[in-house]
Amino acid sequence: MAARKSATKLYVLDTNVLIHDPAALLNFEEHQVVIPMTVLEELDKLKMGKAGVAADCREAIRKIDHIIGHASPTEIALGVPIIRAGGAAMGHLSILLDNFDAPRRSLPPDLNDNKIINSLVGLQEKYPNRDVVLITKDINMRLKARGCGIAAEDYQTDQLVSDVALLETGYLAVAGSFWDTQSTVETFHDSTGTYHRIAQADLPDELGINRFIVDQSGFIGRVVQLQDGMATLQDLPAEQLLARSAWGLTPRDIPQALALHLLLDPDVHLVTLTGQAGSGKTILALAAAIEMTVATQQFRRIIATRSTQGLDEDIGFLPGTEAEKMEPWLGAITDNLEALHSDDEHTTSSVDYILQKVPLQFKSLNYIRGRSFQHSLILIDECQNLTPHQMKTIITRAGTGSKVVCLGNLAQIDTPYLNPISSGLTYLIERFKNFSHGGTLHLEGSPRSLLAEYAEKHL
Repeated sequence: MAARKSATKLYVLDTNVLIHDPAALLNFEEHQVVIPMTVLEELDKLKMGKAGVAADCREAIRKIDHIIGHASPTEIALGVPIIRAGGAAMGHLSILLDNFDAPRRSLPPDLNDNKIINSLVGLQEKYPNRDVVLITKDINMRLKARGCGIAAEDYQTDQLVSDVALLETGYLAVAGSFWDTQSTVETFHDSTGTYHRIAQADLPDELGINRFIVDQSGFIGRVVQLQDGMATLQDLPAEQLLARSAWGLTPRDIPQALALHLLLDPDVHLVTLTGQAGSGKTILALAAAIEMTVATQQFRRIIATRSTQGLDEDIGFLPGTEAEKMEPWLGAITDNLEALHSDDEHTTSSVDYILQKVPLQFKSLNYIRGRSFQHSLILIDECQNLTPHQMKTIITRAGTGSKVVCLGNLAQIDTPYLNPISSGLTYLIERFKNFSHGGTLHLEGSPRSLLAEYAEKHL
């Protein structure tokens, strides 16, 4: 009598399926999804490209790594439960070795990664009583190693948060009235505004200098001093914040107003803005930069650059001067220049005039690394693709009288060796959260358009 078949099936996914939909491994409900080692090999070869295929490969690798987590090699071979939204498990994921039944698990020795993993397999067999652990930033290499029975971990020394959801947002939203939570308040006024002094113990620990408090009653306060157990808050009326403008641009909501407040503050030397596509990071930073360079003349020039995967290699093959080579990579800057002058009678002429009048220079990251910029506003876009070391190298280029503005979206990392936790942008925000001359703001929503906001949430 034939054995009764299991109600759950084994679905083996090909590479093209994961490229077509990186989340495909989540769509087989209670069944088991199997990823052959050859598929991981193909994803590995394709992940370094610049096209959308490479981004899909990296996303698929990250999803596989997230599901496998800390499972043992045996669990990976048999199937790791797939945890769904809400914490319930449904279905399993496993990795299949091409030579699964061979006496010794090994990979084809045609790639250097495979040679390393095979040597570790031999090392583990030679020293069965000792733990052999591979440390690599390459997620896919970790997956292949663990599929061969080798423990593999990320290099986490420079990772300062365990969950990107814990990352500093720059402000605390308080339900109801903030003052209902305070026992004693001392209010005073001077030529710069109204201030409130309260006990520091009554504030959350994460509220450092230049962080904001926003309550539902309309109060907005900025922490300007922490001293002798007391916190001093600057009272910032919402009407004034929303009415403030830079180069004709006014904020659309409170987070944008707080970001503009930091950008225009001459005592804040480092500003980091995070948020999804269309939240206003670049246009706010650019408007503030032009305002401070042309109108108030706080800076002599604007240095604009960005992190782009492949930039170091590709810029040398483009024709023209360094500025001309950088223009294709800095389209977001010129696009936002056009947006700032969209109401002008001749937008193109206005943009050309600004580019001639404003000392705006496009520089490659290679150029910035070897320089020191005095009295400059350094605008760095796409910071989520920088490593902590690269971030340190660039920030230290700021000389006397300079300001650095870092922009990034941790949901759009384009390098295979970084994730939101290990990104240099995350590292920078955490390292500088106690810097009295720095501030950070996470922008909400997608004001670019109703269409963009709907697409961000539903596609």
